[in-house]
Amino acid sequence: QVQLVESGGGLVQPGGSLRLSCAASARISSIYIMGWYRQAPGKQRELVARIVSGHTTTYADSVKGRFTISRDNAKNTVYLQMNSLKPEDTAVYYCNSDRGGVVAWGQGTQVTVSS
Repeated sequence: QVQLVESGGGLVQPGGSLRLSCAASARISSIYIMGWYRQAPGKQRELVARIVSGHTTTYADSVKGRFTISRDNAKNTVYLQMNSLKPEDTAVYYCNSDRGGVVAWGQGTQVTVSS
């Protein structure tokens, strides 16, 4: 089972930027889908962005044009660049991998957008 460790969360003012990283214990080149999800207090976990092995990306409508997901197979790391952050982006962000139906989750990293 692949282990995923997120980092890069924190407190940022509205309009600011953060870059989240997800380090995997296995070669992500062998993992078909890598993704970022988030869960705000009292809400269900939702997909933020995902990237497949061919670098095809999908984004939630709420983050399109502001967030960018990317993967560095050489470093076994997936990134989420978040720009123009809004208070409604406040949540715990989770990294996710899906290798042929075998799913793994990281422990999550808190992102708080507040003035």
